[in-house]
Parts: sequence; structure tokens; C-alpha cells
Amino acid sequence: MKLVLFLFAANLFFVEKLISQRLPDEVYQDNIKTIKFSRFGEPLTYPVISLNGPEQLELNFDDMAGGVKNYFYSFVLCNADWTPAQMSTFDYVKGFTQVRISTYRNSSVSFTRYTHYQAILPDKNAVPTKSGNYLLKVYLNGDTSRLAFTKRFLVVEPRINLGAAVLHPFGQQYFQTHHRLQIQLDTKNFDVRYPQQQIKIIALQNFRWDNPLTLSHPTFQRQDLLQYSNENEMVMPAGKEFRWLNLRSFRLLGDRIRRQENTDSSFSLFVKEDLPRLPKQYFFYRDANGLFINETVEKINPYWNADYAKVKFTFVPPSNQAYRGSDLVIMGELTNYAKDKGAQMQFNPEKGVYETTLLLKQGYYDYQYSLRQFVNGKYVYQSTDTEQNAWETENAYMILVYFRALGGRHDELIAIRQFNSQFNKDLR
Repeated sequence: MKLVLFLFAANLFFVEKLISQRLPDEVYQDNIKTIKFSRFGEPLTYPVISLNGPEQLELNFDDMAGGVKNYFYSFVLCNADWTPAQMSTFDYVKGFTQVRISTYRNSSVSFTRYTHYQAILPDKNAVPTKSGNYLLKVYLNGDTSRLAFTKRFLVVEPRINLGAAVLHPFGQQYFQTHHRLQIQLDTKNFDVRYPQQQIKIIALQNFRWDNPLTLSHPTFQRQDLLQYSNENEMVMPAGKEFRWLNLRSFRLLGDRIRRQENTDSSFSLFVKEDLPRLPKQYFFYRDANGLFINETVEKINPYWNADYAKVKFTFVPPSNQAYRGSDLVIMGELTNYAKDKGAQMQFNPEKGVYETTLLLKQGYYDYQYSLRQFVNGKYVYQSTDTEQNAWETENAYMILVYFRALGGRHDELIAIRQFNSQFNKDLR
């Protein structure tokens, strides 16, 4: 009996390990820092390419352990909900199933020692052959069980016309604080027999996957037109513009750094105390919608010459009291959208403030504060109590349209539109 229980527990652990390794946008090794995955040459973009198109993606990351290691990457085709498609790798990848990352360079000039790795993909050795959601898996020595991290990217095959816009909500409770999406699909040249079963739409705000809108039933349906405009399903809190942090130089300090404590071998920077934002106060300024970019002002290469600093953040809650029943986290690409360990802030009862320290590379960062709760088996985030909401806020929206053919084995990505909420203009 004991042997049976042991085997059952071992098998359960193995299954849980396999499931955990499939989670998108996860970092499994603490020595991996500053992962940046975007369109080639455009660091403030989401990694999207067209099927059989000329676009390429650029992957950059640092290994803080230094030295030279053999990192490999591979692709996993996923469905709209990011579960792996029930298909062989050879069904959706042309070429090799594993590709070694052969471009790397040790850091120089900087105090901090690390090895920078870079990959341009897809290359001729591995090319996706189907549209859909893809998971990029990076691991050591060709061993997929030694995962370093995973990142999402999208391959689209445009097959229908997609229109989308941000409008004012009708409801008084949402009018000044939320955005209402309206989406329209033109299916005139595309055969969709059962749209409720075959079409799925996912809308992302500022490239975040923790709070998407998922739509499967059109509000109105005509012969060649599907319209999604149900306000009960299509409103999102608008938030406010992201807070910023200029770390392009550790010597010429940015306006939000209050002091520094440097040594002969390291930098320590202290950010000015942040406060909750006022409900009815809004200021517009151009932000990066939660993304970051590695840049320097010293005219050095930001990939392997830029340095790292320990950056301490402080947040002062109302009445210097801790939030009950919620964790306070730093949200944005700099913390992998609150997944990194340092994202969760710790309450200091003596000072009545929340504090945390992040190891950040030189660059320009966007971030905001969110309250996190664990509800029904997943984390739920809300920023209303820390950032507030204003309808005027400029956000980046990305609309994804998936299609499952009758008898199909995965969700095809047949349309994407990225646009700016303030002017309803397409993003690059």
C-alpha cells in the first residue's frame, strides 16, 4: 500500500511539474534577468508576426551567473486559452525542433558581471507553419526539463476584416472611469457556419494577459457581419497613465530618484515615495503602457555595457495602514507583470509603508501599483484603490480573433488589431 501511495505521489509531482513548465511568461531560474521579447528593432512592441511574412522577433536576456552556457529554444503551438495543441511539433514547425542561441557576449565596462544572450527568430532553422498562439521555451543544454523561461508570441494569418474602437460607456457607473470596446468582424469572404462555437475573441489592455476580455457570442449577427457591443461584457477599467522611472544613467540621476548609496562595485538607488492617486485628478503624459526599454545616456551599448542597480521602491498607503486581505505588487513588464519574486511589496509597520527592492538594468521603465488577491485558484489584480481610473487615459488595446475549423485540432489566429484608445489609431 505504501508503495502504491508513493508511486501515486511521485506521478502527481511529475504531472504538476510538466504543467508548471507550460505556463506562459514564467521565469524558472533566478539568474535570468531583463528578458525582452519584441518585434525586431522595436522594443516597445508586442511579439507578433505574420504567417510566412518577412517580420522577425528579437529576444534579449541576461544571465547573471556569467560564463557561457548552451541555451536552446523551441516553439509550442497553443490554443486560445494557452493549453498546448494536440499536435506533433513537426505539424507546425518547419526545420529543427530545437535551436541553439549562438549570439552572446560577456558584459564589459559595467560593475555588474553578466552574459547577454540574443536571438533573432524565426530563422531558417525553425519556422512556424501554422497561425495561432505560440510559447517560446528557453532551456539549457537541449534538455527541455531544464527550463530557463517561457514567453508568449503570436503568429497571425489575416483572413477576415476586423474593426474595433473604444467608446464611452452608457452606464453612469462606468461613464467616467471605464472604456467600452466595440468590435466588428466582416466574414464576407470567410466561411463561418457556427460563430458561437468557431469564433473566439480576446481583448487585451496594455498587453496584459491576467485580465483579458473573452468573447464568444456576438451581440448582433447578420449574413456577413458579427458585432460585439454588449456593455455588460465589454467594459474595462481605464486606469491612469503608468508611473515612470528614468534609469538611463546611474550618475546623472532621474527626477524620481531621491538618493543613492553607491560603492566601488555596485549601485543602490532609492525612488521617491509613491502615494495613491486621487480619484478625480488626471494628467496626461506619454507613457509606454507598462513596457520598458534598455537605454543609456553614456553612449554605450545598452545590451552588454549597461549596468544594474538595486532600486528600492516605497509606497505610502492611506493612513499608513496595510491593505487587508490583499498583497500590494508592482505591476508592469519590469516585474513580468507581478510574477517576479520582488514584485510583492512588504509592509513595514514601523514606518507605515510598503517596500521592495528590484535589480534593474539601465533604461526607462513604466510601472503601477496593484492589489492582488487569490480567488478561485488564480490571482486577481485591481488598481482602483492605488491608481484610480479616468476615461481619458490612453491605453493600448490588442484584439485577437481565433477560429476553430470544424474538426480542427487547434485555434487559428485569423485577425489582430492593435490600436490606441485615445485616438482609436492603429499602433505600429
